[in-house]
Amino acid sequence: MTDTPARLLNLLSLLQTPREWPGSELSERLGVSPRTIRRDIDRLRDLGYPVEASRGAVGGYRLVAGAAMPPLLLDDEEAVAIAVGLRAGAGHAIEGIEEAAVRALAKLEQVLPSRLRHRVATLQNATIPLTRGDGATVAPSTLTTLAATVTAHERLRFGYRAGDGTESKRQVEPYRLVSTGHRWYLVAYDLEREDWRTFRVDRVAEPFATGARFTPRELPAGDAAELLSHTTSRTQPDHEVDVTFAAPAQFVAARLPAHLAPAPTGPDRCRLRARSADSVEWLALRLALVDCEFTVHGPDALTAYVAALAARLARSVPAAP
Repeated sequence: MTDTPARLLNLLSLLQTPREWPGSELSERLGVSPRTIRRDIDRLRDLGYPVEASRGAVGGYRLVAGAAMPPLLLDDEEAVAIAVGLRAGAGHAIEGIEEAAVRALAKLEQVLPSRLRHRVATLQNATIPLTRGDGATVAPSTLTTLAATVTAHERLRFGYRAGDGTESKRQVEPYRLVSTGHRWYLVAYDLEREDWRTFRVDRVAEPFATGARFTPRELPAGDAAELLSHTTSRTQPDHEVDVTFAAPAQFVAARLPAHLAPAPTGPDRCRLRARSADSVEWLALRLALVDCEFTVHGPDALTAYVAALAARLARSVPAAP
């Protein structure tokens, strides 16, 4: 193999297999001399790949962990597996990695060949994710489009449906995606309204990157998360949630999002005291999904809604004969 770039890529692909490769085997595989293999190993090291050589009669090479993450070479099956896994992570299947999963997925899908993109979409459409009900469903393609425009500083157009059902067309300069644990929000500068806005991503329709670049503006204060918190606090007041559960704290915590963490009050009891900007409707459903006896002490709006929901559910079941 006389094409040096192609030979280096093939050598790197072999070394990324978790095993040690004798120099003679690499020479045979690539059809070059041991001396050429040694030179190619030095080239990979110069590019930042930490290749370790072992001494001995035969000698061998293997790729080890380094101080930085070098580029990876993936075959078709590996690329599809990673893309599907990242889509699951972006959909809140794993608590705490949603934003990183979206950034990584946007990078991967940008370079995926069309044949692999089709395989990922086909597999995704044929499966039903097991979710915890922590928020509205968002299409991974929507998240990756938004993430790509944030990274590229590219203006974005999309349709938006407000909480009261009003629909509008928006053109914005996207600043950051923010995950609250059960919902995704886009923080952006709205060009028509000439002000900062936050958009629930599950209400965004047909996002389109315009190709027009922009220089990011400075936020009025703080960071994107603070702006989101300030915006949601104006539109929806916080609730002082106070609930006791007839179950261990570990059992309850595993069935609630991270921002609703109960404290143990006994071996088989716990109490949740937390400030939440979530709607009382959403809180009532989350409490019901814990699947144990509980008592709501406050706020009054949540107590009233849980009582009304319980009565509605009771009426939906025919009376026992």
